[in-house]
Amino acid sequence: MDRKIPATMATQHPDNAKEVYFLGKKFVNTLDEIEECQRMFEELKCTEYMWDWEGKFVDEAVVEKLFQRHYEFFKQTSLGKDVFLTFRVPNIDEESGYRLARAFMAILTADDVAHELGLHNPPIFEVILPMTKSADQLLNIKKTFHEVEEFKRKAFKTERDETQEFNVIPLFEGCEHLLNVDRVLSEYIEGCKYLFGKKPAYLRPFMARSDPALNAGLFPAVLASKVALQKFGEITEKYDVPTYPIIGPGCLPFRGGVNPATIEDTIKEYSGIRTITIQSAFRYDYPMEQVKEAIQLIESTLPTMQFTPLSPNEVTDIEWVIDRFGSHYQNTVEGIAEIVNKIAKKAPGRRERMQHIGLFGYSRGIGKVSLPRAIKFTGSLYSLGVPPEFIGTGRGLRDAMQEGKLQTIEKHYLNLRADLIHAGKYLNKENLSELAKQFSAFKAIEEDVQEVENYLGVELGPLKTKHKIHRNLVSSIFLHAMEDEDFTPELEEAAEIRKSLG
Repeated sequence: MDRKIPATMATQHPDNAKEVYFLGKKFVNTLDEIEECQRMFEELKCTEYMWDWEGKFVDEAVVEKLFQRHYEFFKQTSLGKDVFLTFRVPNIDEESGYRLARAFMAILTADDVAHELGLHNPPIFEVILPMTKSADQLLNIKKTFHEVEEFKRKAFKTERDETQEFNVIPLFEGCEHLLNVDRVLSEYIEGCKYLFGKKPAYLRPFMARSDPALNAGLFPAVLASKVALQKFGEITEKYDVPTYPIIGPGCLPFRGGVNPATIEDTIKEYSGIRTITIQSAFRYDYPMEQVKEAIQLIESTLPTMQFTPLSPNEVTDIEWVIDRFGSHYQNTVEGIAEIVNKIAKKAPGRRERMQHIGLFGYSRGIGKVSLPRAIKFTGSLYSLGVPPEFIGTGRGLRDAMQEGKLQTIEKHYLNLRADLIHAGKYLNKENLSELAKQFSAFKAIEEDVQEVENYLGVELGPLKTKHKIHRNLVSSIFLHAMEDEDFTPELEEAAEIRKSLG
């Protein structure tokens, strides 16, 4: 490997509760993201920044503007060598293809700009493909990029005729997809050999963390990633292609539990990962020095950490967990979608996202119901005092004890106890009791909470003053919501206390 693998990837996930430190406001518009990108490199020392084209508006001149405004910085710190800008491109199976074409042209013209300025080139040579389900999707992206590259060369009489380096990062977004990463990557490597005459020099498979939880619950999301890590290692051994896995956790346990306050413990959960996303709440909802120290800890520690292998029996146990815990979770979520969507409509936006309708995007769903995306889903339930970490979990743990699966769960979910206790600080049992009277699915969550308390041997609820204030705020949110009154101020204040919108 002759390239640096970044350990921290700053992203545009819109989960910050507080103001962005260099803007003095909570909302980051498209024009602000150029400055954000450069500050993440220079001030926070993140080594990668995700430029997100998926379902949101984007500044297509990002590289030109970065070089124009910060030329001296990029003379010293090479984009594409020392720090990295990685596009998350639209998946044309889910979004219209014209935005992909614009992303490709932005990458190709950025290479020309860097060359003309005498800077390292190409500055961008990797893209992330969301919702990867098959090797054909990855191969089509790679093939189409080189076709666009050839068209550009001919149409615009480009003097430079070398083929640009181009890699595709598959982003796997569901538990079922995480369990099948070996099939997709094997077919991709074989496809590269057939279509391009060589296998990839390396792979950076990307595991979503929020969407597996949104689709199947907390425990399936955590443990599916461990199976995927095992399979990445098998691919490396089989094909002699190094794999450098990425994972995308948020700050709250349901979305990954990676934040500056807990990083020394939570980083152990991600042994074997080579890149972790540093989302907006991580960067903007904690004290600056704590954020910088956490990023440096990740950069120095993550590359040295080794994955704990799974035995065949443990893989079977985890597949059981995904099925059993996931069934409890999914059946319950269908019954709470109405109130979750009601709260989510009041959750503030933080980025210029497109509406998830028609040509401009897609919605998420479980069974027969549509749900908000993971940040607003998580934030809505925390705003009701019913953290989603508990949905299906208590019943799943009870079943696991009965079926003899608990040892595998406890061995490979290292932060199990800490995550549940952390979420429990934001539990409002009065709200949950009232919701259970109106929605039968919340009665099942009451059962989950009781079973989790039995397992932990502690009573869940607020511990410190800030947790009690949060409890009072979400009581107000619930009462206002039942009367169809505005609760936005309380929702925002509660999010600031827990240091994440969702």
